[in-house]
Formats: sequence, structure tokens, C-alpha cells
Amino acid sequence: MAAYETNRTEDGDLYPRVEPFDHGKLPVGSGHSLYWEQSGNPQGQPVVFLHGGPGAGTTPNHRRFFDPAHYRIILFDQRGAGRSTPYANIVDNTTDHLVSDIETLRELLGIDMWLVFGGSWGATLALVYAETHPERCLGIILRGVFLGREKELDWFLHGIRNVYPEAWQRFVEFLPGSERGDIASAYYRRLIDNDPKIHGPAAVAWNHYETQCSTLRHKPISPAVGSGSAPLALARLEAHYFINRIFLEENEILVNLDRIANIPTMIIQGRYDMICPMISANELAFASENAVLNVVDDAGHSAMEPGIRRALVEATNTFRDKGRF
Repeated sequence: MAAYETNRTEDGDLYPRVEPFDHGKLPVGSGHSLYWEQSGNPQGQPVVFLHGGPGAGTTPNHRRFFDPAHYRIILFDQRGAGRSTPYANIVDNTTDHLVSDIETLRELLGIDMWLVFGGSWGATLALVYAETHPERCLGIILRGVFLGREKELDWFLHGIRNVYPEAWQRFVEFLPGSERGDIASAYYRRLIDNDPKIHGPAAVAWNHYETQCSTLRHKPISPAVGSGSAPLALARLEAHYFINRIFLEENEILVNLDRIANIPTMIIQGRYDMICPMISANELAFASENAVLNVVDDAGHSAMEPGIRRALVEATNTFRDKGRF
């Protein structure tokens, strides 16, 4: 541990960059093949990282929330995301499929129990997975809680304009006036179109809107940033899950919280999170029997905001040292 403390990079609070010691592709049916990797300590405590979106994919920085001397760090790209194939594919891409994929990966790697770590959509998936397979969860770390309810979807599509009216206006004005009554469906029709001239601009507009609303300090950027094919998976899969109400029953996660009552849970929440407002994290914490809520007062939604990433590293270190929070 001491060696990692003395070798911190300019990011300070994150662990140094590490490379995977193992990786592969996992076929899970319907033509989907998932990219997975392991880094850190091969004999260490397993932790699985669930990325956001849906569709965001993993990055090398996601390994850095965990002490590589202690943790066996497992990252994977969910169906249609990142290095998984086929890219941006929505066939048999539902919450239940993703939960099943996590179990398939656990079995492939020969892991009995692991720490489950997820942010934003990854927090949703972490909760559904834990409620489905509580016997496999040592603990849960959540960031930017999203419970997949109608009011949360409505907030993303409409409510954010109360704080970021200029970003929302640009998001909506991408659509013809006649289609603005159902924003999600109008974007979805474009995002699933095979023609890059149709889905490309829609993906850029969707991702630009989300990016503009994700941090505490608003930094206007050109919509052209990130243009091309790169943002397609995030926009297409988010729209796919949105129009299908996240493939969950309304309030399903809160209704089933008794299933994870004995699992230690830490919730890291930016007070000014405009993508996943704090009210959801607060409701989850008050309804849970074994959850601790850590509110970061100088942060929004992004996992890489300084206060959020420090709190996430503190959470993984606390679990490393105590086995709970």
C-alpha cells in the first residue's frame, strides 16, 4: 500500500495506472461477445466494475479506483458497448440480459463472491444484480444513483432544463417541432437508423446534451466534440433503455431492497448531480437497512470530478481495510 501512496500521479487521489494481466472475449448469446479484463492482484479480493450509460464502456482510468495490491480488478464492456461486439447492438440487450452476463463472467473467472462497484446506470445494474444474486455480493459501492423510475427518466428528458436551459434547448431543437412531444422516441428512431448520416448527428446531439449537464462547473463545448461513430453506443443504448423504461417495473429496485438488507453498501452522491439528482440516492439510503450515504457537496455527476473520485477511492480503501463501510 505504501508504495502506491508514494507513487501517486498528478491526479493524486487515484491509484497509478496498471495494465491487465488477463483479458478475453466472452460469448453470451445472440451474437454478443463481451470484452473483459483483469488487473491488480490475481489472488486479491475480486471487484467487478459496472460502467454507466448504458453503452458508455470502460476506460483504463476505471482500474484506478482500486488498490492494485489488494484487489483483483475486473472490468468488462456490457452488450453493445466499448470493445464488446457487435458494437451499439440492441438485439437481446436488456437489464435481465446484462444481469445474466455478470453471472456468466463470474462463473468463467471462478469467483465465488465479489465487491460490486457501479455508477449512474452502473449503479442501477449493480442494485438489480445484487437483488437477483445477493449471495454473490461482498459489498456494493454506488455512485450517482439512478433507480430507473419514470420520474428520473422525465427529469433527464425535461427537468434538466430548469438548471441547464441552454443545453436542453439545443438538445430539443435538433428535432423538428412536430416531434418534440416525445423526445426519447424521436431520437430513438434516428439512433437505430443504419445510415450514419442519420444516426451520427443524433448521437452527437444526445451525447453533447449529457456531457454539458454532467459536471458541477459548466464548461460549454462545441457539439462537434466527440462527433463520428464513437458516441453511438451510448446514445443508441440509452435511448433503447429509456423507451423500454429500463426493462424494470416501476419502483422495482426499492420494492426488493429487503433482498440486500445484509450487504454493506456505500453510496457516493454529488449534491449537484443533474443527471441523477440526489433525491434518488437519499430515498435509497433511507429505505436501506445497511447503506451509508456520502454526499459530496462540491460535485455533480461525473465520476472524475475531484470530490467524487476521492470519495470513491476512500470507499474502496475502507472496504479493503474493514470488509464493510
